[in-house]
Amino acid sequence: MSTWENGVTHGEDAPSFIQEYFARRDRQVLVIGGAGFDPRSTVVTASIAAVASQRRGIYVREERPNPAAELLKRAEANVARLTQLMPGCQIDPIEIFDKDDGAVVGAKRLMRRIAPLMTNGGVPTDIVLDLSALSIGISFPLVRYVYETFGRNGPNIHLFVTEDPNLDAGISPEHTDQPMYVPGFDGDAALDQQSHATRLWIPQLVRNRREALRRIHDFVHAEETCPILPFPARNLRSSDELLEHYITEITDSWEVDPRNYIYAAEQEPLDLYRTLLRLDDARKRVYQAHGGSLLVLSPIGSRALALGALLAALERNLPVAYLESISYALPATPPPAEPHAWPTVHIWLTGEAYA
Repeated sequence: MSTWENGVTHGEDAPSFIQEYFARRDRQVLVIGGAGFDPRSTVVTASIAAVASQRRGIYVREERPNPAAELLKRAEANVARLTQLMPGCQIDPIEIFDKDDGAVVGAKRLMRRIAPLMTNGGVPTDIVLDLSALSIGISFPLVRYVYETFGRNGPNIHLFVTEDPNLDAGISPEHTDQPMYVPGFDGDAALDQQSHATRLWIPQLVRNRREALRRIHDFVHAEETCPILPFPARNLRSSDELLEHYITEITDSWEVDPRNYIYAAEQEPLDLYRTLLRLDDARKRVYQAHGGSLLVLSPIGSRALALGALLAALERNLPVAYLESISYALPATPPPAEPHAWPTVHIWLTGEAYA
């Protein structure tokens, strides 16, 4: 059986879980999240702070060159709100790019600094990783580090995302030129033993990422492509709209077989996780006599679906290819003012739920 085949998750009932579980007096909660411009930065923290008496926070502020004034303004507002919700919390600025050579170093720097911050004051009963406002280049390595460090007979580890596919599609990133594997998630793709493996690229489709996906496709050198489409989804036409948006890439560049789409429930990460594991198992049997098979993931869209890809990558050591963002532009339409407009997804990664 796979690790999270019967994993504990919450969707619509996530707010009730937070109110009941974290209100227990024996809970000592450490929240680690993002402190950037994304309006979802404070949602999970606000929910936990409302009920948890013993709590502290560490918030990563991803710093990129020459940020827009509006982004800085929104980030400062989120920092002020987080500081109010978590008195004494640690705001940790992390430069994503090295100032000298421009190399992507954010994850490496975060790993060096997060360990002493996490254990300062003792190991908590619960570690909450709020990935709602963290980039994939930071969130994936963070989860791997916490899971491998504390996931064996340690504290409870919770993954949370505040989900809004429209906001994810509306935030426009400017990417670096060169795709790469997420730090800690290369899946040994560059080793000689994988050189003869038949590669299947599994990108998560999201609007307005044509150029990014084109570069990643060229980088992966996959023989086949299986795009991920959200279904069921809040917007019942999401899959059709994405297919129409990427029709040129699907038919000409990627040459996707009509049978090779992956449909995954938009707010149920374990649905995609189970699908990826079944696909990996099936391909290993088919290609074992022909150099093997290698799945390469690119979860650059929905935050909730990215959780499913993250769990599959953790379990099977799958490579995750992406493009790091140099800067961001905000959507023209402002996001909803009320946090309740965004659903929250929770995965109980490890801990007493599985005892």
